Amino acid sequence: MTQELNDGLPAREAALTLIDAALSRRGGLDEAASANGFRFLEPRERAFARALAMAVLRHLGPIDRALAARLQKAPPDRVMHLLRLGSAQAFYLDVPAFAAVATSVELAGANKTSRPFKGLVNAVLRGLLRDEPPADDPSLLAPPWLLSRWTAAFGEATAREIAAQIAEEPATDLSLKPDLDAAALAEALEGEILSGGSLRVRRKGDVAGWPGFDAGTWWVQDAAAAVPARLLDVHPGEAVLDLCAAPGGKTLQLAAAGATVVALDRSAARLKRLEENLARSRLAAETVVADAGAWEDARTFDAILLDAPCSATGTFRRHPDVLWAARPGDIASLATVQARVLDSAADRLKPAGRLVYCVCSLEPEEGEAQVEAFLARRPDMALDPIQAGEGGAPQASLTARGTLRLLPHHRDGGQDGFFAARFRKAK
Repeated sequence: MTQELNDGLPAREAALTLIDAALSRRGGLDEAASANGFRFLEPRERAFARALAMAVLRHLGPIDRALAARLQKAPPDRVMHLLRLGSAQAFYLDVPAFAAVATSVELAGANKTSRPFKGLVNAVLRGLLRDEPPADDPSLLAPPWLLSRWTAAFGEATAREIAAQIAEEPATDLSLKPDLDAAALAEALEGEILSGGSLRVRRKGDVAGWPGFDAGTWWVQDAAAAVPARLLDVHPGEAVLDLCAAPGGKTLQLAAAGATVVALDRSAARLKRLEENLARSRLAAETVVADAGAWEDARTFDAILLDAPCSATGTFRRHPDVLWAARPGDIASLATVQARVLDSAADRLKPAGRLVYCVCSLEPEEGEAQVEAFLARRPDMALDPIQAGEGGAPQASLTARGTLRLLPHHRDGGQDGFFAARFRKAK
């Protein structure tokens, strides 16, 4: 039994690294997951490590409330992460309590910072795990400052419905090529076709082994993230610019619709992933590494999709670390960037051209407020109201202004939080 527990220690140590990266803002969870120490784990260990870290981050508030009741003062970060990790294993991942305690104590003893706290780790976890799992109270799942913002923007009841989604593990949504037999793929993957045409799949495991992956007939893309490209309604042969394009789900949508696409992003590494997705999907687009607000190119376009840099607070279902890494000051600074790239996008439109602006953020400063400020300073641009049912968005997401405020609870099974608005340039 000791050997079985030790076999899982590298994955648990890797999970500690991911948790620390997510909560300390040192590069974030995704960057930590790309580091050599994580990538060199066996695939099964990598999956377990990520599952451990995600369980901690999805339930961080309730876990910390339960731990605080048993701690006289906060221990060093590594010790606190060990306590969180042990709690999450037993409460949310069905790891036997004795294994959650034993592995946490073993990891405490393997590090000089946490070694003096082995007894504390053992005592706190043994006591805690005799209790019932802490309830996933929505008021504890989100950082207090974000929950306050959501309450001010959407009302208390809606804010709690949004926060309740944090604890839920999402299904995998797929976007499909237009000529694909969606019903046949849904049957093969035991999935369901959503409004708009996305396919929701609840199976687990590496998507690279799923039917149709090697043929490039689909790509992973949240149902809400697929809506903005549909709103652009591109036609074969149209010149289309996808700004801030990586990792490329929207680029693939635009290319699959027959548009001549330029995909621009400031990150060469992220554009490489986009190019790999294009190759797998047998689709074509020109890729450009550049800042969306300072790209020196005189071309104009029939349609532009701008998925602007944002706080990404709407992506917490798949990336719960964004909630704990975000800071209030980020929103104001990102809003400044968004205004700059919106103006740049408008300048690149042909007369009567179409522009869809979107952000995967729940914050009004990055959505509704951007629309009003943009219209006030750009008399050459007009809002093109979105109609009910367009893009496959749930009816609840359509605002009176004709924009979309896609909230995580607006679709059964959840969706990412997005804001989208469509504009048309004067002729």
